[in-house]
Amino acid sequence: MNVGEAVRLRIIDLCEERQITINKLAMLCGITQSTISNIISGRNNSTTIATIKKICDGLDLSLVDFFSSDLFKNLEQEIQ
Repeated sequence: MNVGEAVRLRIIDLCEERQITINKLAMLCGITQSTISNIISGRNNSTTIATIKKICDGLDLSLVDFFSSDLFKNLEQEIQ
């Protein structure tokens, strides 16, 4: 799994845990629905840390908590 896929799955997990939709997440974070949809669908595999921080802010979650998921352990090497 690469980092883009891990971020995508983490956002999906957080939405499921909090029982919110992607549209609700976008509203909470101040990010366009299309941006969130592109991340979730995998069309955007290079989400910036600034965008992840906005998602964390909207969910009242720290960056440390976001990245503490097991999804981020043993990621594939990004440089080939």
